[in-house]
Amino acid sequence: MNEYQEACRQYDLFRQTEDYKSPAFLEKVLGLVGEAGETADKIKKVIRDKDGIISETDRKEIAKELGDTLWYVATIARYIKMPLAEVAEMNLEKLESRKQRNLLSGEGDNR
Repeated sequence: MNEYQEACRQYDLFRQTEDYKSPAFLEKVLGLVGEAGETADKIKKVIRDKDGIISETDRKEIAKELGDTLWYVATIARYIKMPLAEVAEMNLEKLESRKQRNLLSGEGDNR
């Protein structure tokens, strides 16, 4: 994951400085929201127009959007000086803790 994160750097065209205080950081956050929305829109159309059946073409198109989303996640993590592997590991630890405490469902970040 860290190699992927580093490779992403070459495609960061709006990289004035890799700092969370730069306009480039905000551009990445907005890009993440946009790509997540595009992913959701493709899935919405499968549900609405195709009775929820995902074709191989749909699968590939959704995967492309997920890839774009992953690029933004990796880049945002780089701007806040977090290795992507560490972000992923922290997430798994959080989920395991919730599972152990029977709190996978529910609300709140710190449950």
